[in-house]
Amino acid sequence: MFALSQYQLSQYDLLAYQAESEPAAGSAWQVLLVYAVVIGALFYFLMIRPQRNRMRRHRDLVGGLDVGDQVTTIGGIYGTIEHMDDESAVLQIEGGGRIRVAKHALAGKVGE
Repeated sequence: MFALSQYQLSQYDLLAYQAESEPAAGSAWQVLLVYAVVIGALFYFLMIRPQRNRMRRHRDLVGGLDVGDQVTTIGGIYGTIEHMDDESAVLQIEGGGRIRVAKHALAGKVGE
């Protein structure tokens, strides 16, 4: 009888050891959540934040332009601003012609 109780004791020990060695079911979700947060942070700092900074700089550039400024467009055309309204600008280009371009198509001032 003593041998039987010793066998049962070791069986319970085995079950307790097995329960301790198995990872908790929630730990897999916690690791997945940590990975998702890290990937989201990398995505934000490597893609979204730099794009917002570029957009802000371009908005500041276009807001600071005035008649008489020499500018270049995103298509590579150089000209001097003759007239500006809320959505577009009229540029005097080198050959004597004038073209109307959208304000968001102005890439920057010449010489800056």
